[in-house]
Amino acid sequence: MKVTRDNQEEAHIMVLAELTGSASAIGYGLAAIGPGIGVGIIFASYIQSTARQPESARITQQWVWIGFAVVEALALFGIAFGFVFSSNTPG
Repeated sequence: MKVTRDNQEEAHIMVLAELTGSASAIGYGLAAIGPGIGVGIIFASYIQSTARQPESARITQQWVWIGFAVVEALALFGIAFGFVFSSNTPG
């Protein structure tokens, strides 16, 4: 098979598409580290505050769940926007 300029251009386009898809997955994987750390900090702070002042556990528990929901929502927005703004859309 003879290598022509058209074949080379098709090969470059295919490699670029594969790299774009891989970069998107790697980017979201790295972006998911932030919410994971955030959730850890939220629950660690709750455990520390409850250990220091056990009678405040019921008061602070609702704020823990609100903080957890906000941090997890950011992770879900990240994956949703990754799909919305991906460059692999047909057309």
